Amino acid sequence: MDSDDLGLFGPGSVTWKVHQEPILIVAGLRSLYLQALHPRAMAGVAQNSNYRTDAWGRLIRTATYVATTVYGTTAEAETAGRRLRTLHARMRARDPLTGEEFRVDDPELLRWVHVAEIESFVSTARRAGLSLTDTEVDGYYTEQRRAAALVGLDPADVPGTAAEVADYYRQIRGDLRMTKEAAETALFLTAPPIPWKLSLPVKLGLHLGPPRWAYLGIAGTALGLLPAWARRLYGGLGLPTTALSADLSVRALRLALAALPRRYREGPLQQAAKERAARRAATRPDHPQPRAGQSSSEAGSAGRSTAAHGSLPGVCAPAGQVRR
Repeated sequence: MDSDDLGLFGPGSVTWKVHQEPILIVAGLRSLYLQALHPRAMAGVAQNSNYRTDAWGRLIRTATYVATTVYGTTAEAETAGRRLRTLHARMRARDPLTGEEFRVDDPELLRWVHVAEIESFVSTARRAGLSLTDTEVDGYYTEQRRAAALVGLDPADVPGTAAEVADYYRQIRGDLRMTKEAAETALFLTAPPIPWKLSLPVKLGLHLGPPRWAYLGIAGTALGLLPAWARRLYGGLGLPTTALSADLSVRALRLALAALPRRYREGPLQQAAKERAARRAATRPDHPQPRAGQSSSEAGSAGRSTAAHGSLPGVCAPAGQVRR
């Protein structure tokens, strides 16, 4: 394996630009609120996981998976995807409305989870103040088709532009609703349990003191960042003032997070990826960096084509293609 392999994306990608933002912690919470509005998706989670008793462990595993697909080597990303596909293939659940049994790896459910997650990531980063052009946003969605392929989706069936995501939301809104499971999950996300075994006085301090109020502020911001139609499903009015308040809050939070030392803002996978990119740039100065919508392996192929023919090829590999 190439020790300097940059994985599915790379330093020139929109994906790296978006995912370097610590504010995605709020985006992840927003995506969970949004995903819970799909009855079958919520049933699949509730009937196949221990998220209530191991909420923080599940959160860490999910964050590690996303970081691996974004910053891991190609082999690491593909291995993580293969493990997830194997896990999902064994899972079944029952529709809470019809009682029908369904597969957790149903492409419709995988597509909903994928779109809700990546739309939350890029829209939250943008609303928090990250400078992204419309072309870059489209590039992010196109790049993320590679992540969709890892979970077993056909990249051609996954929205690859902002317009396609908006159209997808319009089509699926009729399937979304507030269910008992969605309400319980939203409450759980808003007031999660303390993850450590601590003495009663310390627990009370965390539950009732500043940490709890700070988290409630973050959860409120995540809810406020939801689309107006999603806020209405949760019982809100969907007012523009709610979105404006959330925008102001998320911008302030992004500024606060930016003041933290780098070791607190970047995880080990991100730091390792940056080190590989630096080594690659030092040892291969003429090697092109990936453009938006282009993987590091495609960039390498483009560079070899340039050396051989004197010009970039007019067509690169499909956006959803990953090396097997």
